[in-house]
Order: sequence, then C-alpha cells, then structure tokens
Amino acid sequence: MAERLLDRFDAVLSDLDGVVYAGPHAIPGAPEILRRISADGVPVVFVTNNASRSVATVAEHLTDLGVPTGPEGVVSAAQAGAELLAQRVPAGTAVLVTGSQALADVVADAGLVPVRAQTDAPRAVIQGFDPGLGWTELAEAAYTLADPEVLWIATNTDRTIPQARGLAPGNGTLVAAVAAATARPPVVAGKPEAPIFRTAADRAGSTRPVVVGDRLDTDIRGGNAAGFATVAVLTGVDTVHTILAACTAERPDHVVGTLDALYEPYPEVEVSSSAGEHHARCGAAEADTDGTRLRIRGAQDDLDAWRAACAAWWAAHPDTEVPVVPDPVWEAAG
Repeated sequence: MAERLLDRFDAVLSDLDGVVYAGPHAIPGAPEILRRISADGVPVVFVTNNASRSVATVAEHLTDLGVPTGPEGVVSAAQAGAELLAQRVPAGTAVLVTGSQALADVVADAGLVPVRAQTDAPRAVIQGFDPGLGWTELAEAAYTLADPEVLWIATNTDRTIPQARGLAPGNGTLVAAVAAATARPPVVAGKPEAPIFRTAADRAGSTRPVVVGDRLDTDIRGGNAAGFATVAVLTGVDTVHTILAACTAERPDHVVGTLDALYEPYPEVEVSSSAGEHHARCGAAEADTDGTRLRIRGAQDDLDAWRAACAAWWAAHPDTEVPVVPDPVWEAAG
C-alpha cells in the first residue's frame, strides 16, 4: 500500500476558519476527517490567531461542529503571547493587557499579573484583539511603551477580521496605531510568526508536525518559519492561482483540495533545470518555463497540473519577497 500523506507526520497543526469551518458552519467532510485522524492516534491541535475568545469557548464550538475537542486541543495567539511573556519577564511581573478578559486570564495563568493602567507600573504590554478596545486603552499602551525597557508583545498582526457585513479592522490595525504613536515594533507571537506553531507542536509532543491551513500569509508562512511541513488546503482563502504566484516564504510543501487528501498518497513532482529552462512533471501533467512564460500541459481542473506548474515556476523564481504572477498558456496533455 502506498504511503498516505498523513503517514509522513506525527501530528496535525490545523487552522480553523477556512479549514474546519466557514463562518458558523463546518466545511463539508472536515469534521469526519479530523475525527478519523484523531482515532488513528495522530494528535490534532488547532491553532488560532483569535485572542478574544478563550480556548474553552473555541473547543466548545469545535465540539458542537462534530470535532470533539477540549481546551488542551486549542492553541491561541493569546496563549503563545503569554508564553513569550513568561520566557522574557520574571514571574509576578505586572503586564499591561490591551485586549480582552480572555487575554488577561491567560496572562494570569502564566504566573504574571495583568493590569490595565500605566500607573500600575507594568514592565510589559501584551496587545490582542477586542472589539471593545478604544482610544483610552490604546493610549494607555502608548504611555507605557514610551519606556524603551518595557517589552511589547502583540498576539497577532492580522490587518482584517471577517464579519457578517465584510472585512473589519483586525488586531494589526490597532497594533499599527500604537506602533505609530511609539515609533517601535512589537514582538509578534501569533501567525505568521513561528512561536505559536512551536507551542502547538510542544502541546502535541510532536517532532514531525504538519501545518494545515488555507491562508498563505498566516498559516503557510508561519509553518515554514517554524521549520515544519506545510499543506495548503483549497477550502478557504487562497487558490491555486495565488499559490502559484506565492513569494518564497509562503510556498507550501503540499497542495490539496480537501482534508480527505491527507489519507491519499501525495503524487511525486519531478523537477529538472537546464540552461535557464525549468521543467516539472506531476502525474500526466507537465509544465515548462524560462522564468517569463509558463506553459502547462494538462487540464485546468487537474490539481496535478497546478502542482507541476508551481514546481517549475518556483524553480525559476527561487528567492522572491513578493508574489510573481505568471500568465500561463494551457495545452492539452500529450
């Protein structure tokens, strides 16, 4: 029996929105696959940038969707931020919490003292999303951070947060306001930084985890930064088009349509290069490029064709900090 993709790893570190659910509803088939993975003895830890909800609340939501999970199965950016604090300041240190009560609770659980005002003499600031944050709270953070010796940790820097009416400002916009006022950057704990993924791997007791996510700029970039294998799943934000154009730091090791593919063998992709020409084959599909034009032989609805295209295009652009968008020419497979 051919090796299944899942067999290469000893834990799954999974994103939530776009992988497990879309809005309030589970993505079809996702709960069943996640239950199967757990039943097969492979730990699943869910990794979220949401610092406004407690991990218990997230776990309860997952359980309601058919993915039985306890709080220990969820790692939040709030937890990752509190862990970073605990590593960098002594136990009992006062920490200004610019965020929700859930964030304050994990700071307290880490052995630190959450406070809400500069007059409480905090030696660190932790900032996380809370829809109730206002100017007063951001100003309190700025006053505290005027002291360059005060540590500043942001749970995440997501620029937007999806809401029923569209995209709204996320924690990153509020962090940017404080950064503009203080002329200093924070240490970031959540995606796309590595600490949150390392925390999740430690939680699973894993040395060979795989990060599964639908977003290149958070899940895949962060998993790559942590040195873990990454799988982009096409049930959320990013598509085969954005994956093909991805910058180096956001290129996944594997591209799958749905979570079901974890239980299937992953096709081998062969790449060869000569005299500035790059050729890739995946299954019956092939792709060639000189770094400018991209020719793909295969069907546009065949994921193998996109895998071949990514391999050839990325070989031609091995080190880029910005997306490089090709204009592919499609031909029928020979």
